[in-house]
Amino acid sequence: MAKHTPMMEQYLKIKADYKDAFLFFRLGDFYEMFFDDAIQAARELEITLTKRDPGQKEPIPMCGVPYHSAENYIKTLISKGYKVAICEQVEDPKTAKGVVKREVIQLITPGTVMESTMLEEGKNNYIASLSHFPDETYTVVYNDLSTGENRIALISLGWDAVIHELYNQPIREVVIASSLPDELQQQLRDRLQVTLSYQDEVTFNAEYRDLCENLHDERLVEGFSRLLNYIQSTQKRSLDHLQQAEVIELKNHLSLDMYSKRNLELTETMIKKGKHGSLLWVLDHTVTAMGARMLKKWLERPLLSRGKIEARLDVAEGFYRGFIEREDLRETLKSVYDLERLAGRVAFGNVNARDLMQVKQSLKKIPALKEVLQQFEQKEIQKLADSLAYPREIVELLDASLIEEPPISIKDGSIIKDGYHTQLDTYRDASRNGKQWIAELEQKEKQETGIKSLKIGYNRVFGYYIEVTRANLHLLPEGRYERKQTLTNAERYITPELKEKEQLILEAEEKSVDLEYRLFIEIREQLKEFIPQLQHLAETVSTIDVLQSFAAVSEANQFKRPTFTDGRLMVKKSRHPVVEQVMTDGSFVPNDISLDEEKRMLLITGPNMSGKSTYMRQLALTVIMGQIGCFVPADEAELPIFDQIFTRIGAADDLVSGQSTFMVEMLEANHALQQATDRSLLLLDEIGRGTSTYDGMALAQAIIEYIHEHIQAKTLFSTHYHELTALEEPLANLKNVHVRAEEHQGNVVFLHQIKEGAADESYGIYVAKLAGLPEALIGRASAILQQLEAGNEAASAEEVSEPGQLSFFAEEGPPEKKEKTTARESKVIRDLKELDLFAMTPLEAMNALHQLQKAAKKQ
Repeated sequence: MAKHTPMMEQYLKIKADYKDAFLFFRLGDFYEMFFDDAIQAARELEITLTKRDPGQKEPIPMCGVPYHSAENYIKTLISKGYKVAICEQVEDPKTAKGVVKREVIQLITPGTVMESTMLEEGKNNYIASLSHFPDETYTVVYNDLSTGENRIALISLGWDAVIHELYNQPIREVVIASSLPDELQQQLRDRLQVTLSYQDEVTFNAEYRDLCENLHDERLVEGFSRLLNYIQSTQKRSLDHLQQAEVIELKNHLSLDMYSKRNLELTETMIKKGKHGSLLWVLDHTVTAMGARMLKKWLERPLLSRGKIEARLDVAEGFYRGFIEREDLRETLKSVYDLERLAGRVAFGNVNARDLMQVKQSLKKIPALKEVLQQFEQKEIQKLADSLAYPREIVELLDASLIEEPPISIKDGSIIKDGYHTQLDTYRDASRNGKQWIAELEQKEKQETGIKSLKIGYNRVFGYYIEVTRANLHLLPEGRYERKQTLTNAERYITPELKEKEQLILEAEEKSVDLEYRLFIEIREQLKEFIPQLQHLAETVSTIDVLQSFAAVSEANQFKRPTFTDGRLMVKKSRHPVVEQVMTDGSFVPNDISLDEEKRMLLITGPNMSGKSTYMRQLALTVIMGQIGCFVPADEAELPIFDQIFTRIGAADDLVSGQSTFMVEMLEANHALQQATDRSLLLLDEIGRGTSTYDGMALAQAIIEYIHEHIQAKTLFSTHYHELTALEEPLANLKNVHVRAEEHQGNVVFLHQIKEGAADESYGIYVAKLAGLPEALIGRASAILQQLEAGNEAASAEEVSEPGQLSFFAEEGPPEKKEKTTARESKVIRDLKELDLFAMTPLEAMNALHQLQKAAKKQ
C-alpha cells in the first residue's frame, strides 16, 4: 500500500471517527473530499470529480466546494438525508509546525440543522430519540434544535404505537441504540423515511439538570439523556437555548394513528405530499413563522380537556367579534420576526448583526401589540396582553450598540455604533483623520508639483502610493519620492511621510475590526441571559397568532363556534372545510349529521362519486377543528369530546412492506377495532371490497356487529353491499342513511344530499359512463345487469365472460328458474336461508359462508 502524505494521514484519522458522514476537509479556500466521499459527493452534488497525485500508481479521487458557498452544497446533502462533518483549521498556519491542526467543529445532520436557509419557516425540524426498556416500554424524545423545544413521551402500548407516534411528527432523524433489533431499525427507515443515528453510551449531564426537573421517571431521564448526549457530541458548542423537557401526556390528547392522519390529509395531501389541499392549508391564516409552527403542532395533537378547549374558543371568539382590532393586530404581527429561532441562533453562536436587528425590531412592536390587545373586551385576551413583558434591557442594548443596517459578516467591521465604546471611537478617529490627511496630502502634492492628474491610491499588496503618469514624471522633484511599482503608463511612489501615516491608518483599521468583532461577541453573550424571556415571549405571540388565525378563517368561511356535550353529536349544515374551498362556485351541498346513544351508527349507502367519503371525512375534520379550539364548518354543532379517531378510507397497496390493498385495509380496520373505545369516532369506508363478494360482505357485517355489540363507538360505515341495510332491524343502534341520486333522461344526477333510509341502486354503470368507457361496453354491462337482477342464469360464454354471483340475501327466483336449479344448488340456497346470522360469531359466519361457497362452486 502506498504511503500517504502527512496531510492525507491526518484526513484519514479524522474520517475514521465520522464514517457515516461526508467530511468537509478545509484546505485553503475550499472544503475538499477524498476517496469514496469524493465519488459519492460528485454524484450527489453534480460537481467535477478529479484526482490527487494523478501521476501515482493509485491516484486518490478528489472533489471540492468553495468554503464561501459551501452552505448550498451542505443543504443539498442534508435534504437527501446525509450528514456533513465540518473540519476546520484550529491553529494559525503561520505558527504551525508541520501539518496545520484540524478538527471537526460541527456535525450537521438532518435533525440538527441551524442555518435559516436550510429550514422551512413554518415547520419544525425535529430530531427524535427512541429508547427501549426491559418492561417493553419506550421513550420517544423530540428536539427542535433551532427553537430549543424538548418534548418526551412514555409509550407502553408496544412497537406499533411507537411507529404511529413517530409517523405523526415531522421528524428527519432518529437516534437509537445500536442494540435495537435490525428488523425494527429497518421499519424506522422504510416506514418513516428518516436518517438513523446511534448513541450507545448514555450519561446524565449535571449541566442540564434544570432541563430534567419535571421528569420523575428514570426511563424519561435516560431517554432524554440519550438525545442530549448525541446533540452535545455532534454540535460541540453552547446549547443555552434548550428548554425544559415537556412531558407529553398522550392521554390528554385526541389520538390520531398514522392511517387516520394520512387519510384525513390534516397537514399534507396523500398524493402530492404538499400543504395545498390539506386542512392546515385552510386553517393557516397565521402571520408569523412561529404561529405557523404552533398551529401545525396543535393540529397534530387536539385536546381532550374541555376547559382548555373552551379557553381557546373564548379568545378566538373575542378576535372574531373585533374585526377592526383584529386587522390592526395582524398588521402589527407582520413586523414580528421569528423570535423563537433567533433566540436559538443567539445561543448557538451563529447569529449575525442583521439577526439582532430583527430581534430589536420585533421587540419594539411588543408595546404596540399590547395596546391592540387591550382594545378587545374579552378578559382572556386581556390576560394575553398582560403576559407580554417588554424586554426593555435588550432593546436598549441593541439600540446603543448596533447600527441600523449592518452587513451580514460580523468579521469585517462596520456593525458597532459610534459612541458605544471609547477605544473603538479612538481607532475610528485615527482611521478617519488619517484618511482625511491622505486627501489633504493629495491636494498638497498636486499644487507643489503642478501635476493635476496625480493621485494617491491604496491596494492590499503595496499599501498607499502616489501615482504619476509617465508624461508627468519630469515634474517630480529629485530625491523626494521612492519608486514602489512600475505600470505600463505610470509609476507609483511612496514617501517616508506617507508610509508613516499608512502604518497608523492600517493599524487603526485592523484593531477597529478586531475590536468590533469582540464587542459583538460580548453583546451576543449578554443576550444569552435573556433567552428564556425571549422564548416565553415567542410562545405568547405564537398563541395570539394562531387564535387570531382561527378567527380570521372562521369569519372568512362562516364557521360557527361548537358546543360540547356528554354524548350527543349533532351538526347542522355540515360542510367539508377543504372541499368547499376547492369548489369556488359555491356548489358544495351541506348535510346534517346526527348520532346519539340510541343511534350510534350510520350505515351509508349510495353510488360512487356521490359524496359518501366526503361526508365521513368532514365529520372527522369538524371534530378535530373543535378540539383544537377553532370554529367549525357548520351552521350549528354539538359535539362530544372524542378520545380517538380511526379511519379506513381509500385503498392503496403498501409497496414498502409488500402488502396488498386488502391486507392494508384489514390492518387498518384491525388497528381501529383493537384500540377504539366507546368515546372514539370510527369512519369505515367500503370495508371488504378488496376480496370476493361473499368474503367481503361477511367481513363487513361481522365488523358492524362487533362494533355495535363490543365497542359501541360512534361510527359512520359506508358500503356498496346493499344487503347490509337489513341490519337496521336487528341492530338497535344502527340507522340507514343514503346519498340521493336520481336518474334523468338516461343519466345520473348526484344530489350529494344525505337522506334517511337505504339507497335503491348503486349506479355503478353510470359512473363508468362518466369515466368515458366505450359505449358498447356500457351497453353490454347494462344488459348483463338486467339479467342478474332478474335472477336469470348467467349468459353463455359467447355473451358473458364471467358467471353471475349469488346475492347474499337472494330471492329464490321465479318459477322457471326453480325448475332449472339442481338438487345440490337447491340445498345451497336452503342452507343459506336457514343460517341464523345474528346468532353466530363473526368467525362462525365466515366458516359457514366458506362452506356454502365451496358447495356452490362444485355445481
